[in-house]
Amino acid sequence: MKLTRHTDYALRMLLYLAARPDRLCSIGEIAGAYRISQNHLMKVANELGRAGHIVTVRGRNGGLRLARPAGEINIGAVVRDTEEGFNLVDCTDCLIATACGLPGALNQATRAFIGVLDGYSLADISGQRAAMAALIENASHH
Repeated sequence: MKLTRHTDYALRMLLYLAARPDRLCSIGEIAGAYRISQNHLMKVANELGRAGHIVTVRGRNGGLRLARPAGEINIGAVVRDTEEGFNLVDCTDCLIATACGLPGALNQATRAFIGVLDGYSLADISGQRAAMAALIENASHH
């Protein structure tokens, strides 16, 4: 299974914010550190904010931060919130759809995939926060 770029960026944004829990971070700084589009990240930030994963503070000294501790942000929930659908195949016009077992098998695999992600929090996947913060700091100086 392959996650969309949108979900990839959402997870990167959350990891960045988890590495910098002591301050607000701007979309521009996150985009610069990862060398990705600021416009894409604005969409990601809006969606993460609506889903309650981050808080956006507007204004001159505004920025982004996690809405709650990293240990309370579930990775499976983030993926469900950012992915549009998990239908791996479209069986709508398939000749054998009514007799085929593939959709059931793929649905079971998808549930297992998300089930594994449900077992992880943002804190779990950002375990080496000091090392991540150092890598982020180093990237923003290049």
